[in-house]
Amino acid sequence: MTALKGVKVVEFANYVAGPYTGALLSDLGAEVIKVEVPPHGDPYRGWASGNYSSMFCSLNRSKRSILADLKSERGLEVARSLVADADILVENSRPGAMERLGLGYEQVKGDNPGLIYCSITGFGLSGPDHQRPGYDTVGQATSGLMSLLTDLDNPQPMGISLSDHLAGLFAAYGVLAALAARSRTGEGQRVDTSLLQASTTFLAENMARFLRDGGQPPTRYTRVRTAQVYAVRDESGAPFVVHLSSPDKFWRSLLQAIDRSELVDDERFTNRGQRIVHREDIQAFLDETFATGSRAMWLKRLWAADVPAAPLNTLADVVEDDQIRHLGLVQEVEHPTAGRMQLLGSGVNLQGTPTRLEPAPIAGEDTDSILAELGFPQDYLPPPGRAMTRR
Repeated sequence: MTALKGVKVVEFANYVAGPYTGALLSDLGAEVIKVEVPPHGDPYRGWASGNYSSMFCSLNRSKRSILADLKSERGLEVARSLVADADILVENSRPGAMERLGLGYEQVKGDNPGLIYCSITGFGLSGPDHQRPGYDTVGQATSGLMSLLTDLDNPQPMGISLSDHLAGLFAAYGVLAALAARSRTGEGQRVDTSLLQASTTFLAENMARFLRDGGQPPTRYTRVRTAQVYAVRDESGAPFVVHLSSPDKFWRSLLQAIDRSELVDDERFTNRGQRIVHREDIQAFLDETFATGSRAMWLKRLWAADVPAAPLNTLADVVEDDQIRHLGLVQEVEHPTAGRMQLLGSGVNLQGTPTRLEPAPIAGEDTDSILAELGFPQDYLPPPGRAMTRR
């Protein structure tokens, strides 16, 4: 028994943010039906090669797929039938796009008053920027998130779609709250978030500090300094990190681990405030010290002294990590025709209602079975590539 067993989700979403919401719900056991545009479906399917890319599979695990042209009469009829029987709808179109199709919230809630209708946009449903195109990097930059991740004197885009994933995560959070509310009231509601809203609210700690203190906005170096975080390299250049945080014991343990206990009484480092001021001096002697031995040796000594430290792992290192293996985070799934693939499992553990992980569907894999469940004949929608009657 999964936590969301019996909950039906209809997903009208492509690429990352909306599909990630659907994936999180499917992990919890919801039946997620992904409505895709024929003939190839979600463009993310072909992001790398073929029409079953690993990126697509990571975001569309455990779902079912139906191909339906929403601009055709029959395609819209099938879509509305799906929505009429759904608990949750997830979409990530620009504001107004679903309305033009005839699938806007006000257009469908009359047939399903209990529907939870979730919209993910770039900038929100209204306001001066709501019609601007919003992709992940735009969300990161506009929200201020990127200013805390990159060096503003040498700005570089990020290697992960953080805003997309944050929006998907907040959307799932909102949907679950609406589902809980519906269990008390019997009424559905609209849930919405955006790349801008999700990414900005994620910065609550930094923003609160800025709003209180004013002055210069924080940068990526602000927290690095105040949290006493250091990135260093060993004799071969292998990187690792040390995070001392606030407790004074970690500073003392660090000095013990690297045989520099004489610095305990150095007036530059007598308390956290002084160490923040003299951060560059600390970085200099750490760089010099750690360059005299191997990362494995230094980490062994740091861990023995209970210092918070870790190797700066690549993903190749992560999949070989003993703790990652113990947690079972890398799992293998097998699709009947697409074959085997390794994916990451859920980020949470539920003892009584465990999460699940199944392969992503091929495009339109479940079209016939879904049509049958809705009471339509198998040939009600044409095969991919054949034109439908347009509205």
